[in-house]
Amino acid sequence: MFDLVIRGATVVDGQGAEPVRTDVGVKDGRIAALGAPGREAAEVVDADGLCLSPGFVDVHTHYDAQVTWDPTLSPSSSLGVTTVVMGNCGFGIVPCPPPANETLMRNLSVVEGMDLDALRAGIRWEFTTFPEYMDFLRRQSPYLNTAVLIGHSTVRTTVMGDAASVREQPTADELHAMRETVREALRAGAMGFASSFSPNHSGYGGVPMPSTLSTEEELRAIVGVLGEEGRGVFQMATGARATVDLLESLSADTSRPVIMSAALTMFNEAEPQTALTILDRIAGARNRGRSVHAQVTCQPLSLDFTADNAYPFFSHAAFDRVRQVDGAEKRRIFADPAFREAFRQNLRAPQPGVLFHGNWERVSVAVAATPALAEFENLSVAEVARRRGGDPVDAFFDLSLEEDLRTVFVGKLLNADDEGVAPILRHQSGVIALSDAGAHLSFMCDAGYGLHFLAHWVRERGDFDLAEGIRRLTSHPADLYGIPDRGRIAPGAWADLLLFDPQTVGISKPLRVSDLPAGATRTIREPKGLHGQWVNGVRVYGDGRCLELPKGPGHVLDRFH
Repeated sequence: MFDLVIRGATVVDGQGAEPVRTDVGVKDGRIAALGAPGREAAEVVDADGLCLSPGFVDVHTHYDAQVTWDPTLSPSSSLGVTTVVMGNCGFGIVPCPPPANETLMRNLSVVEGMDLDALRAGIRWEFTTFPEYMDFLRRQSPYLNTAVLIGHSTVRTTVMGDAASVREQPTADELHAMRETVREALRAGAMGFASSFSPNHSGYGGVPMPSTLSTEEELRAIVGVLGEEGRGVFQMATGARATVDLLESLSADTSRPVIMSAALTMFNEAEPQTALTILDRIAGARNRGRSVHAQVTCQPLSLDFTADNAYPFFSHAAFDRVRQVDGAEKRRIFADPAFREAFRQNLRAPQPGVLFHGNWERVSVAVAATPALAEFENLSVAEVARRRGGDPVDAFFDLSLEEDLRTVFVGKLLNADDEGVAPILRHQSGVIALSDAGAHLSFMCDAGYGLHFLAHWVRERGDFDLAEGIRRLTSHPADLYGIPDRGRIAPGAWADLLLFDPQTVGISKPLRVSDLPAGATRTIREPKGLHGQWVNGVRVYGDGRCLELPKGPGHVLDRFH
């Protein structure tokens, strides 16, 4: 007798095969039979021709903190995702000796756009070491399968304290301690190691995130632990220093997979060939036998920010001094014509890897802080400038100063042109990712990337057929990250499943809800055309809602190919 039988489904197996109408039987959390498994089952679902696919494998999330208070991992558990990878870019909450907790939370509040009050009220600090965190996750019983990367910035903070964001060179003892912390994590089941050299990653008060200060020698020494242990992937948010050549050499030295995340692999109207050039160079590395890939996103890069924390601009030299001050001094700088002209000069000649290249049509007023300026909501800064009779730089800073730097802006900074994005998504060097689920919650939510991909890039535009589109969201990332028996519908594979209508699948507009700890507000999406979602054979979504379960069915993943 089966635990679950789904009858009459159009099965899209996640491995690129043509869809076929058949029945699927599930027993003990795994696919037990395809074809005609019979009618005896504890639960029978009549699919009536709806598509049944593997669940999405989201390899770029930041649920490290949220999972401690929310085992459902909302909203991913209602958006088609059945497996998540946390700890990306090297930003997490473990290891965490108590003196470091406040620093870790403050930095996360800025670099990943998390509400600081929610973090302070919500995180359950029932662990200090990585092995203890993994044990905590098992007790927490998440709804989704969960894998964790140990993070460079977190490890550096733990070992070096406040000096982690100030001092480039660790002592020999500090470097040894970082290496051994990563080794301990790998042996406890970490998926791998993550770091960042990105100039766009700043922490609380504008200080650099610790890993962005580290030298190449430090990075090589720590990544080398993966090679010594013969396990783990290396994920890195890159900047000008982290070239494809560097990443290829790390893969060559360690014989481990290397995955890059970079603004440079998103379509940029100012440099339209840059992303494809980088992806082609990565293809060259793979042709030389190196396992190197780049995460690419199927959605526009949208970031919410205020002038008080204008992190999309921090990689411009004019903002170097802004990052070190706050309050009255920051307002004085923003009012200074010399500062504004320096920023204009930066925008005329942007450096590689910066997020914003000066297209103010892509930056809009999301929420005015005062009723007097509410008329500008949903208008671009360029349009505000036209209405006010000035240039966009002046319009941005004048508007912000009038509202004490509390005006919220949203920038669609990259990936905003479908014709430019399509060849990036089709490139075989890319793995579809970068949902950032669990982060940047104030005014954006990209956790529904998979449903959006099926709606926009498969159904509406036809850049992918359904079989290939599902493969790119399921078995492709699972295999690159060494996750066994996931991302496919095949006998013996884990029963992580989605039942959906391909004619209506998609996501809602952003919705604001106040359900975080301390009453904080976040942005979510709701699914369209999703009829069911199962993790290890247990239904987590149905009847239009995430189901309340006595215990989450997700596995804490700790064994990888």
